[in-house]
Amino acid sequence: MTTQINGVRGPARKPKVSPWWFGLILLWLGPASSAAQDPCLKLVFNRYCLGGDINAQLAQQPPPLYQQPDGELLAAVYQEGRERIYVMAFRGRIYKVVHEYYPATQLKFDDLYKTLRSKYGDGEDRSRFPSYARSPASRLGAIRRGDGRAAHRWDPADAAFHMELAWNREMGLTLSYFATELADQVNRVQDQGL
Repeated sequence: MTTQINGVRGPARKPKVSPWWFGLILLWLGPASSAAQDPCLKLVFNRYCLGGDINAQLAQQPPPLYQQPDGELLAAVYQEGRERIYVMAFRGRIYKVVHEYYPATQLKFDDLYKTLRSKYGDGEDRSRFPSYARSPASRLGAIRRGDGRAAHRWDPADAAFHMELAWNREMGLTLSYFATELADQVNRVQDQGL
């Protein structure tokens, strides 16, 4: 096969591919392949990648206050002012992020509930209170004594995560985000261990 270039006929040649084009293509493909390996289901509290790599999170600044490995599980605790954020990972992936609000007040609970309700709908009320706790004041007393728990859960449609707003004696007021599939895997593994 022959080609004609500038009026001169000669043997067909393969076009030369410059090495820098190859490098450019690899750079372009690189982030796509790493993004496929590190799915961020939701950026939680503008910093924590739910479903993402815990090692990438631990490398960011500021570092966690402390971390606790436990086999395939790892917990890292971050301090933000007077509040704490707990990041839990399973097999290197972040499956749960919990923001502990301090101080825990009815006003803060109501503000968080209204924000989540306006964004995700009514959710599911999972609160548990004794039969005598019917008024807001008696429910607050039940929470402080450890007799009751306020909790609401949201499962956004077509999302791979869910969240829970809770107020109890043990943890206080918390907003938790869960990578649903990873959290289910953790529950299955923990159930098998019992």
